[in-house]
Amino acid sequence: MVLLMLFRVQILTAGGSYLVRAEPPRKADVVLVLAGGADGSRILRAGALVRDGFAPQAMISGPGGNYGWHECDLAIPFAVKHGFAESHFSHFENEARSTAEEADAAVTELRRRGVRSVLLVTSNYHTRRAANIFRKRAPEIEFIPVEAPDQYFTPGGWWHNREGQKIFLYEWEKTAAEWVGL
Repeated sequence: MVLLMLFRVQILTAGGSYLVRAEPPRKADVVLVLAGGADGSRILRAGALVRDGFAPQAMISGPGGNYGWHECDLAIPFAVKHGFAESHFSHFENEARSTAEEADAAVTELRRRGVRSVLLVTSNYHTRRAANIFRKRAPEIEFIPVEAPDQYFTPGGWWHNREGQKIFLYEWEKTAAEWVGL
């Protein structure tokens, strides 16, 4: 128990760090922005990647359900309001309710488009699990997980705020479920 207390920061940091498995961006056929992250950090990260020449366009995943709107219908105008060209983005409407369902829908579209490499943009804590799911669905496509910052979650400080704690626990629950095939 004493050792647990002495090394609690290192243990908590290791638990948070495990969730983050991002890579530096590199040239790809397309950027795919996963749904979620309602603060806009994901789409803004994608806009910057397209602007900086890493890919010609960002495909914005957009499940329905937000007052009759698809998430991409809200996210793209948000990015435009923040200075990015609307032409940098394409709508990808779907009805996914999980990362696995989103991967199934997106992989079908990526294959239809002949995509070979994807910058997979999601929140930092979601990078490891999302990349694993997408890679299992389409091993012939290279998925490069790129993190968007999260205002509440950092690997070395998530326990300092309630939202970070919830993110940590929820993402670990989903990670464990993926390990056992749920």
